[in-house]
Amino acid sequence: MKIAVLYDNTPWTEGFQFGWGFSCLVDQRILFDTGENGKSLLENINRLKVDISKIEAVVISHDHWDHTGGLWELLKRQKGIKVYACPGFSTEFKKMVRVLEGQLIENNTFHAMDSSISVTGEIPGQYKGDFMPEQALLVKRENGITILTGCSHPGIIPMIHKVKSIFPQEPMALVMGGFHLMDQDPSIIESIVTSMKALGVLQVGPTHCTGNQAKKIFQTHYGKHFISVGAGFEFDI
Repeated sequence: MKIAVLYDNTPWTEGFQFGWGFSCLVDQRILFDTGENGKSLLENINRLKVDISKIEAVVISHDHWDHTGGLWELLKRQKGIKVYACPGFSTEFKKMVRVLEGQLIENNTFHAMDSSISVTGEIPGQYKGDFMPEQALLVKRENGITILTGCSHPGIIPMIHKVKSIFPQEPMALVMGGFHLMDQDPSIIESIVTSMKALGVLQVGPTHCTGNQAKKIFQTHYGKHFISVGAGFEFDI
């Protein structure tokens, strides 16, 4: 199964648009987050020769502009697409999805989209003292569970614990996305890396809001099991 990074802070391949935020496409049919800019997202979609008509659903991790910004242009082009959101998202977000004729699906708890792809459901988090619910996208393969995160506002370790409570017998094959560790003290980042290894996370692909310092620490600890991520990057899980 292929994952294609459609939007990120940095480009992996020359010519790809980039900006603040994150978006990736799973199995050419499930879009996870949409970055900050619809025009840039669509340009990258076209560059990767993605057929928009085959995108079945969009999963939004949390209600922040850098993860929802590209959604509106996509909905204008693909009427009736399913949009998976958390119940705690803003009224304005939900209203806009409906105005643009998206099928809003709110999940408070774990929800299997099919036999291999699921969402955790709403996980409580905080951002600058305000409530910030978030969900992760999960992909189950023979080698274990891949966890895709937007910004990890509930904390990346609590989010992994949540996934392990859903799939207690499955290995944690990969955790990829934003870990929200910008400007965090190195000792705290080291502790998080240690915890992730203790939880059995085999590979990591930190990007977006993780921060360069944290990326370097993860790369030092994970070595060849560290995945560099950028707009235009494609890989198989």
